[in-house]
Amino acid sequence: MIAAASAPALFLLSVGASALGGALGMASGIFIVPLLTMVAGIDVHLAIGASIVSVIACSCGSAAPFLNERLTNVRLAIVLETATTLGAASGVLLAGLIPVPALYAAFAAVLLVSAWQMLTRRREGAVISADAPRDGWTGRLDAVYPDRNLGHEIPYQVQRLPMGLSLMYGAGLLSALLGIGSGVLKIPAMDAALRLPIKVSSATSNFMIGVTAAASAGAYFIRGAVAPEIAGPVALGSVVGALLGARLLVFVAPARLRIVFVAVLLVLAAWMGLAAAGVRGGM
Repeated sequence: MIAAASAPALFLLSVGASALGGALGMASGIFIVPLLTMVAGIDVHLAIGASIVSVIACSCGSAAPFLNERLTNVRLAIVLETATTLGAASGVLLAGLIPVPALYAAFAAVLLVSAWQMLTRRREGAVISADAPRDGWTGRLDAVYPDRNLGHEIPYQVQRLPMGLSLMYGAGLLSALLGIGSGVLKIPAMDAALRLPIKVSSATSNFMIGVTAAASAGAYFIRGAVAPEIAGPVALGSVVGALLGARLLVFVAPARLRIVFVAVLLVLAAWMGLAAAGVRGGM
């Protein structure tokens, strides 16, 4: 264990977690909460509160480049946020009612699902024919995104919006309940339900995660679950780690990085599973 969870130790932990998550386009919360609880010995509710603050910081810092590249579908994000914000509010209400072992078990399940998703190659969203039947309301969410490799813009259509809203509610609930950015859940949901291109899914999810986290951060703060001495260094380390993760992606082979990522997810899942069973261990 890290004695007294010192600020430098928390900073370094969050840098490593955020760098690993950022290199594969995921919010650092998927790693920060297990590391804070299992390595630094911090209460799970305080770890979740600190993670939510770090998610907001990372989202604010990284959303601008995606907006400049016109990859983010802002209109769709606003529509989906109605569901994720409602889910986040539900998660905040449930957070004080669910036993800590159940939180550990839920987090272990999310980590295992994330590992499975990383091992499954995601397809690039197919472009739907312009002649496909559309209703007027959903059609307003359709857009185009620039593809630098092809040198032109690619149009796409938003599909199965009701299913997407349902999945976004679940992602928002887990985001507030577990303190993760939920990009690991939103991106596959956008890919499978809404049939968005993967670049658009990643950019739009990144734009949304900060709003989702902000919907629950206030409630955690009022409850006293956001400790400045913990959340401060964690948020700062997460921003630094996100920048390092972007550079890491340039120099490390994606296949090798994916293997490391899955291995870390499985180790953390095992830790959280043992914690759910009442066995606490550290490094």
